[in-house]
Amino acid sequence: MKDVIHNYDIFPKVFPCDKEVEITIKPLGAHVAFDREEYDIVICPLTQGCRRDYPNTTGFEDMKVSPDADGCIRLKYTFKGEQEHYIRFLKENGDRDFQLSVYSLKEDLCGRYPFVGDLHMHTCRSDGKQAPAIVAANYRRHGYDFLGITDHRYYYGSLEAINVYKDVPLEFTLVPGEEVHMTRGDMEFVNDVHMVNFGGLYSVNALVYDDELYETIGDDKALRAVDGNCPDMMSREEFDAEVNALADTLDIPEGVERFPYACCHWITNQIRKSGGLSIFAHPYWISNVFQVPENLSEAMFAGGAFDAFEVLGGESYFEQNGLQTIFYYEQCAKGNKYPIVGSTDSHSSFNNRNAFICSTIVFAPENTRESLMASIKDFYSVAVDTISTEYRMVGDLRFVKYAAFLYENFFPLHDELCREEGMLMKQYATGDEDAARLLNAIHGRMKKQREKYFAF
Repeated sequence: MKDVIHNYDIFPKVFPCDKEVEITIKPLGAHVAFDREEYDIVICPLTQGCRRDYPNTTGFEDMKVSPDADGCIRLKYTFKGEQEHYIRFLKENGDRDFQLSVYSLKEDLCGRYPFVGDLHMHTCRSDGKQAPAIVAANYRRHGYDFLGITDHRYYYGSLEAINVYKDVPLEFTLVPGEEVHMTRGDMEFVNDVHMVNFGGLYSVNALVYDDELYETIGDDKALRAVDGNCPDMMSREEFDAEVNALADTLDIPEGVERFPYACCHWITNQIRKSGGLSIFAHPYWISNVFQVPENLSEAMFAGGAFDAFEVLGGESYFEQNGLQTIFYYEQCAKGNKYPIVGSTDSHSSFNNRNAFICSTIVFAPENTRESLMASIKDFYSVAVDTISTEYRMVGDLRFVKYAAFLYENFFPLHDELCREEGMLMKQYATGDEDAARLLNAIHGRMKKQREKYFAF
């Protein structure tokens, strides 16, 4: 049945519920041409139960349709409620032939398009393997619409990728960022709770002087901020004093270590000041043992120490994503619900089984840094686990059902366009003089595809 989207083009695929819409079904090749004068079809809503077993169910409708002169079939119908619907074609003997899917949405999702991306990954500017521009091209080729490069303690890798492609038009959004874990002022170790600064306009790591950091970027604000405008560095002693002063104002649960908890609040405060989204990353990553003590994770959920939770991350063993998912749903049951994201946390963008194992679908009006961040904060996101061939999703049920429909019926077509742009991006980044012309020539195809399949 998955081949059906390559045999027939159906559009629009997504539209408002409870309003009449005209659907076009176009055969993609003579082998599937509509060669009968009339076809029997059944409109089948997915949520109502089988009408054979539930005779009082509603929403099913039998129709007769005929191809137009151009070989396409068109039908007008009002699809009820927010759900997937099968348009099922029957053979002349009444048996099922094939079916296509469409989706009707409630008003709040209309005008929001699905964008796939990653908010946490690494390049050779920290401990990854490829240059930022190559990582960006490889992920676009895979089907991503946006990307946050978040090197450990370094911000300039994300700026480097943005700068490489600044003179060519892309329908791919590169978002500045970094993974933040601060050196404690009075001790020689790094605070082990990792927070992702997604979209901040300047580096939070570089707010505090550190020997290794300073040797790499010095005090060059062009490497620390999108526009070169950011606060001056403070000393490690000043940082330590700020965190301890903040700790005095916090209600820290008994048994939770004071400095790490206050440091997470400090980091989040600084990410917000920079205009970014603070993401609590991989507490169940096994780094010797679970990276973050469970009582600290619970305190962070209860205490508002971040903006979004990385419920799915970059390891393929069960404990990380499995336990984080269960932990997330338990926290929701306690009233501690946060927006969620999924990220690869990858350190290589090819020849790496973990390179594409998790992602985030954001339902946003536009594929821009501001729109993506605002939509995540408003809970319009789904985390996707593709560790196995059978994908898994985490999020609110209505969004997950919609995302599953998109995974089967829209993203395979979307990814075909991404693949070509990603290939050209890599060619451009490595000096192919013709790639810029080709990128200009194909620019706008993603927008046209969205307008075709989403009738908002």
